[in-house]
Amino acid sequence: MGFFERFLPTHINNKISIGFVLALVLISTGFVLALYSYNQYREDGMRIESSYEVRNRLTTVLLRLREMETAVRGFVFTKDTLYMETYTRNRKEVRNQIKALQAITYDAVLAAKADTLETLAESKLEIAERQTRAVRNREIASALPVYMRIGKLRMDDISRLVSEMAEREQVVMKERRDAATQSFRNTVILIFVVSFMTFVTMIVSFNLLEKELANRQQVEDQLRAFEEELKEHIRQLKASNEELERFAFVASHDLQEPLRKIQAFGNLLELRYSGQLDKQGEDFLRKLTVSAERMSKMIKDLLNFSRLSMTQDEFRPVNLNEIITRIVEDQEWRIRALGARIDVEPLPVVEAVPSQMDHLFLNLIGNALKFSTTGETPVIRIAADIVDGADYPELIGGKTYYKITIEDNGIGFDEKYLDYIFKVFQRLHGKTSYEGTGIGLAICKKVVMYHKGYITAQSRPGQGATFVVILPEKQLNHEHDRSTTKETHSYSVS
Repeated sequence: MGFFERFLPTHINNKISIGFVLALVLISTGFVLALYSYNQYREDGMRIESSYEVRNRLTTVLLRLREMETAVRGFVFTKDTLYMETYTRNRKEVRNQIKALQAITYDAVLAAKADTLETLAESKLEIAERQTRAVRNREIASALPVYMRIGKLRMDDISRLVSEMAEREQVVMKERRDAATQSFRNTVILIFVVSFMTFVTMIVSFNLLEKELANRQQVEDQLRAFEEELKEHIRQLKASNEELERFAFVASHDLQEPLRKIQAFGNLLELRYSGQLDKQGEDFLRKLTVSAERMSKMIKDLLNFSRLSMTQDEFRPVNLNEIITRIVEDQEWRIRALGARIDVEPLPVVEAVPSQMDHLFLNLIGNALKFSTTGETPVIRIAADIVDGADYPELIGGKTYYKITIEDNGIGFDEKYLDYIFKVFQRLHGKTSYEGTGIGLAICKKVVMYHKGYITAQSRPGQGATFVVILPEKQLNHEHDRSTTKETHSYSVS
């Protein structure tokens, strides 16, 4: 699969996401526009309704003023108080109507004219009040025509102003109707455009989604084919490994027989003919015996390494405190000879194969004792902590692991050889300097890998070494006791 094909699904996914987000934005925009149109239309309707109300109140003001003027005239000529009731009622109504008119007038020009109307109306009411007062007080009769003349002039001014306000309100109402119609038309067009764009976006996104699903189905079919091919390769590799391990086991086992004969005849030569051999012959015989013993040890280690892969033991809870205690007891003579001290902090219970845990910690402790610094008391510290698999790329995140450290104060090594030391038959020192076959750490790595863990080391020459073993708390999903020993143990044999 080429570069473009590998990144095509992600590219299409981004397009689909953008398409659906755009569609959602368009739908939201359409909803907002519809809501805005509704509110605008409602406000325009309220303003048009307000225009009708303004015109009605103007008519009412004019009508009430005229009724009040008629009542005043009737009172002046008849002096009948019945006219005063009509006068008083209309006087109050005029003021109320003008106040209400001022409250519902939105146009600035009309608002100014409404204030003028209030002034003229108050002047008209004042003239009417003077007329009625003059009649009650029986003032000079000649004053009445003057009041009536002034009142008529005020009434004409009011009529003219009301007419102007009505015309102005008619213009304003027409403007509001036109604005409402245009706003509604624009909103309908916008909603149509947005709906069309949403429809197109959804169609494009659907086509992209359909294409992506088809691509994924194709990739899934390819993965299934690759999976079947991989399973076949794994089966073949497993069969090949089993054959190699079986060969190594059989070969190692069969090599023991001729080697035992070599050792036996070497011992016989040493017992019967050692006195007849010269110094060079004795040196040859000694080298033969040492090489045979070393070969025997290598074969035994190779057998142990092969058995690790062939083991069928089940995982079960293993208390690592018990494993360390047993190893220390078995190594008592060696610890006594070196005067070593081993400090062990509480260790956990893990799901493991007990025999493989024996191999693992026996080799690690044995290495720490073997590579001790001459003239210095060997000190080995073993501790454990809980860690999360997410802290290590080789492990599973969210799973509980135990980090077990084996720290010594020995000769150490250069970390550039870190990968080298875990390989079979690889040694950093000559066989004459330190005994061993170079297979111990390879066994450790194989055990840890079998337990789905991780092993590494930290060291510097002359500053000791710290081997880090990380083992999962559980190999399966069922629960086991997580108890540990409560007290730190210190092993020292003097």
